[in-house]
Amino acid sequence: MNDTAATRHRSHLRTPGRPSAPVDRKAARVGVLVTAVLLTALTAVVLATVRAGDNHSNPGRLLTGYTVAWALFVAAVRAVRKVPTRVATGLVLTGAAAVALAALATPPRTSNDMFRYAWDGRVQAAGISPYAHPPAAPELARLRDDWLFPSGGSCRGWGLTRTDSGLCVRINRPTVPTIYPPVAEGWFLGVHALSPSGSRHKPLQAGGVVLAFGTTLALLAVGRRRGDPSRAPARAALWGWCPAVPFEAVNNAHIDTLGVLLTVLALGTATAGTRRGALLGAAIAVKLLPVLALPGALAGQRSPARVARVASAVIAAVALAYLPYVVASGTGVLGYLPGYLQEEGYEPGDVHRFALLRLLLPDAAAGATVVVLLALTALYVWWRGDPARPWRGALVLTGTALLLVSPSYPWYSLLVVGLVALDGRWEWLTVTMAGTVLYLGGSPLHGFPLQAWAYGTAAGCVALGACLRTARARRFLDRRRGLRA
Repeated sequence: MNDTAATRHRSHLRTPGRPSAPVDRKAARVGVLVTAVLLTALTAVVLATVRAGDNHSNPGRLLTGYTVAWALFVAAVRAVRKVPTRVATGLVLTGAAAVALAALATPPRTSNDMFRYAWDGRVQAAGISPYAHPPAAPELARLRDDWLFPSGGSCRGWGLTRTDSGLCVRINRPTVPTIYPPVAEGWFLGVHALSPSGSRHKPLQAGGVVLAFGTTLALLAVGRRRGDPSRAPARAALWGWCPAVPFEAVNNAHIDTLGVLLTVLALGTATAGTRRGALLGAAIAVKLLPVLALPGALAGQRSPARVARVASAVIAAVALAYLPYVVASGTGVLGYLPGYLQEEGYEPGDVHRFALLRLLLPDAAAGATVVVLLALTALYVWWRGDPARPWRGALVLTGTALLLVSPSYPWYSLLVVGLVALDGRWEWLTVTMAGTVLYLGGSPLHGFPLQAWAYGTAAGCVALGACLRTARARRFLDRRRGLRA
């Protein structure tokens, strides 16, 4: 038996999920204790932060809580890497459940999108297309209640707005139809159908817990599927313990989480064929952002037949999802989506599209440059990407798009968090942090070029991470570790 065959034979005899080196039991117990303490602290910080107030009345307190949560998250992920695989898996699941459940303590604190979700579910349950009428339309007056349409008081407070006709409402953009694609609308209807009467925001938040925890389970399954069970817990923790998940996926109940779950399943559990295309198409029909994962899903695929199978399955899934709503609403099935995409410039003042490119190019050239850069990145991901790691190309393109567009909404980057958990490239999490800092820090730091600083720092971290992952850098770091040993 030659050396290569002997090595393969010994590897085959190892117990799955158990490291080949002898386990230092004392170090393992310390690792378990440290990780448990950090997760307990993280859960407590999440609970305290959602109870601290909303992003209008107390943005500084929220930003402090988010900062502490991120620091604890980073420390916990580092600590769990020293824990044996089976115990680490239990800690990941327990921690993911704990931080998610802590975010159920209050109604949404930083986004009122969930109120539109609840309304769309109610409208569909009444047999009306959500694309047919805006919430303020008189045709829907019989569906209104005092929760989403408070009738008393001054209509002042977080999440409340008054229309030109004098109607007080919690739903944002109450004078235009919904923007959400059909799979998202199906989720809203399903949650409404299962919700007890008068339960208000809790069912959608509980649905966020189910989706977030389900994504953690899917990530663990992907880790086992690709034959790397020892790394699976720490990778799954990058999603399950990330502060963006309890705050955005659960407390604010953003529907983006469903798109993340479907994308993880598409890239992690399906080969480049019809099943992957169907799952990715369903994700796109939740929120449009997962379309950026398509070049990654096709990474390295040069066969026209295989590319056609994936692409046709994506198109078929989107078309089938839209079909019932097209029958009901005709050409109005897109709702306010085109107008929303056009108006997101973003808010007047310090936040604009393409913040980083605007530092280098005239405003008129920034948009065209973004299109060219993203097209070139997509082509590179498809042509040179690793078909065994389709999530890597998806992460590169999605993260690059967010860096270039520089959105102020942190929930847009929930997809980045899920892809980071698949790939392990932690540096891309700084894109999520940049959106969070911009969203919460915009008011306290009005006038400061926060958008450029936040996304510029994230871009620098991504570039640094890429440099550290080069072969030369790895050899240098290995030599340094050898000298210290």
